[in-house]
Amino acid sequence: MSTLGRSTVTVGGLGLGTAPLGNLYTEVTDEQAHETVDTAWRHGIRYFDTAPHYGLGLAERRLGAALRDRPRTEFTVSTKVGRLLEPVRTATGDDLAHGFAVPATHRRVWDFSADGVRRSLDASLARLGLDRVDVVYLHDPDDHAEQAFREGYPALERLRAEGVVGAIGAGMNQTGMLTRFVRDTDVDVVLCAGRYTLLDQSALTGLLPAAEARSTSVVIGGAFNSGLLADPAPDATYDYTRAPAELLDRALRMKAVADRHGTTLRAAALAFCAAHPAVASVLAGARSAAQVRDCAEQFAAPVPSVFWHELWDAGLLPPDVPVPVEEPS
Repeated sequence: MSTLGRSTVTVGGLGLGTAPLGNLYTEVTDEQAHETVDTAWRHGIRYFDTAPHYGLGLAERRLGAALRDRPRTEFTVSTKVGRLLEPVRTATGDDLAHGFAVPATHRRVWDFSADGVRRSLDASLARLGLDRVDVVYLHDPDDHAEQAFREGYPALERLRAEGVVGAIGAGMNQTGMLTRFVRDTDVDVVLCAGRYTLLDQSALTGLLPAAEARSTSVVIGGAFNSGLLADPAPDATYDYTRAPAELLDRALRMKAVADRHGTTLRAAALAFCAAHPAVASVLAGARSAAQVRDCAEQFAAPVPSVFWHELWDAGLLPPDVPVPVEEPS
């Protein structure tokens, strides 16, 4: 377990990301969602990340239902603020334009104001059926930097000071603004999605060194770059779109190295993210019991050091990035 920054909130090395439980791309039944969370629990996962954005609140509702009978002191939940969900008068169509196979019953309204932060958190607690969450992230404030820093972040600081939440931070798919949060604020943790993987180490440029220097924790999401590193194939996705040919080729070459050394690309992808000293947890999104079981097993599997050396020799990985140290047998 790792403690997030200077807070008292702890997380395990592997957490469950719940965007798939909000019907990301395709539908998941309530039963499948519940079984996914139950399987994660059986495999020792105690950190669960969610957001109102995921399925217009569906992921939060499903996560809360699955955790309802679990001892509250035994798990950590993070959610996000910045998008308020407002009901529409007449629901027509679906939400697939935003990536979720759910009826378009609500619309997202960007709001990083102090009032918006509190309203969003209250609504999340109602959907989760919890009296508190442990971590709150400002969610994707890319185009709302001024309001996020001037109003949203101070609101989170107040919530933390009041004891309403234990840790605060920001979650994004870019590193520049996250680095600013680390350097210019007192966040406990940042969630960086897709920018520290076997295919993209851009977080090494500023974010991870800054976090290490400031004793700020980093949670890594998107370890598989939305699918390419889980199963490199011609129709695989990278950053939620079809993978470019060059990256597909790199992923396939990495997979061939993994095959030669008796490991898997999935195990290597998870191990790589976890190896950096600033990283407290790696989130794996799963939509089924089988997927979360596989993630847990891959995360626990050792990756031989010869795998990393071959990636370096082949120019598939920069020579200066941290990699796991193989435990002596």
